Amino acid sequence: MQKFAIFRARTWLGRSFSSISSNPLRVCVVGSGPAGFYTAEKMLKAQQQAQVDIIDRLPTPFGLVRSGVAPDHPETKIVINQFSRVAQHERCSFFGNVTLGSTISLSELRNLYHVVVLAYGAESDRSLGIPGENLKGIQSAREFVWWYNGHPDGRNLDPDLKSTDTAVILGQGNVALDVARILLRPTTELATTDIASHALATLEESSIRMVYLVGRRGPAQAACTAKELREVLGIRNLDISIQECDLLLNPTEEEELKSNRIKRRVCELLSKAATSRPKPASLNQRELHFVFFRKPDSFQESKDRTGHVSGVHLEKTVVKGAGPGKQIAIGTGEFEDIKCGMVLKSIGYKSVPVDGLPFDHKKGIVPNVRGRVLSDTSDPTVIEEGLYVCGWLKRGPTGIIATNLYCAEETVSSISEDLEKGALISSSALPKLGREGLLQLLHERNVKIVSFNDWERIDSEERRHGSSRNKPREKLATWDELHKAASE
Repeated sequence: MQKFAIFRARTWLGRSFSSISSNPLRVCVVGSGPAGFYTAEKMLKAQQQAQVDIIDRLPTPFGLVRSGVAPDHPETKIVINQFSRVAQHERCSFFGNVTLGSTISLSELRNLYHVVVLAYGAESDRSLGIPGENLKGIQSAREFVWWYNGHPDGRNLDPDLKSTDTAVILGQGNVALDVARILLRPTTELATTDIASHALATLEESSIRMVYLVGRRGPAQAACTAKELREVLGIRNLDISIQECDLLLNPTEEEELKSNRIKRRVCELLSKAATSRPKPASLNQRELHFVFFRKPDSFQESKDRTGHVSGVHLEKTVVKGAGPGKQIAIGTGEFEDIKCGMVLKSIGYKSVPVDGLPFDHKKGIVPNVRGRVLSDTSDPTVIEEGLYVCGWLKRGPTGIIATNLYCAEETVSSISEDLEKGALISSSALPKLGREGLLQLLHERNVKIVSFNDWERIDSEERRHGSSRNKPREKLATWDELHKAASE
């Protein structure tokens, strides 16, 4: 059995590893999104004898670039070409359909590899913890994004877009704007993107005509970028509603905007939209309402549809704080309602811990110093040797794709420093089995690995289906479809 596994590892995907050191630095990166691929790329460059394996629970690589970036943002997905070159590097391999925590444990990975970098992101959602949150019609924006992007875990979401003409989105970040744009943009414009076919069919029959974007604070604290805001404001046949009084800035905010060009541009765009004359009404007129200084207090249940949401009870807020960037929303005790039949919560992603991993549940991250995982949060000198983090698991769910590049550079720099100190490879210790050991273990557990070659079969099949529909690809959106395409 062991001989078979070793032979299989050495001939994996038809490659020969004879040119690689007989005792290379064995590195495993968990997660194949931007953080994972940037880490792998930096490791391959920094350590010429490193053998890097990327594992992911999905049979498809690229993480949020595939399942999070909006379908009408193809230019953002070009980074996939760069990541593909990393996966095809002679010292790198991708193993899909391998789940940390169930397929293989963290302790097993640490026994197999000199270095383990956790970059699996945030695949859960924060909770508001207010009455009515479990009513039907209330979903997370993450689930909705997965649904229209063809993520296999989002295929069965089936949002009801026909029973109401009003949706409320809680949050005003880029994800919230993406979701609003997908709900309001003409489906004829979405039809030529890589949006999932099941989502397009549902959107074509949608009754949603009004969308409310609700934020706890004001325009000066809005978390979106000018690019995203400009796109949603530019949707044709869309009436934009913003209360001009909400755009008034206090002295602290005015000072903050002077030194923050991005936030200043966002405020300028909102100001311009608020003072623009409304577009001539059309038969298919749709509305986007920006609602500032409101926080959800509870969700209301429909009298006609038991167990279904019928509205959001909001508390008015004021912004207070000690200085720039530290202003928080304080409730005023005044309330108002927005009637709706759909609510999407875009209040932040949350990372999920695994057994054997130190975790800060309050911050939703792995405690670390420059990527080195801390054993004890009270003592930054006590680290988990050989264990590192990168991406959202390291810093929280913030930033854009490029943010992960700088994040990966820092983590890889820490790994290189530790290698120079002789902390990771001991001459007296038994050699790490790395890829050969991983393949042997997965073979014994009858795990059907999806290699990068297998992914290329999926990719080819999706492109083939898409070309017949004038789309860049038609995503395979179920686990069965993905596994079938990978094995054919």
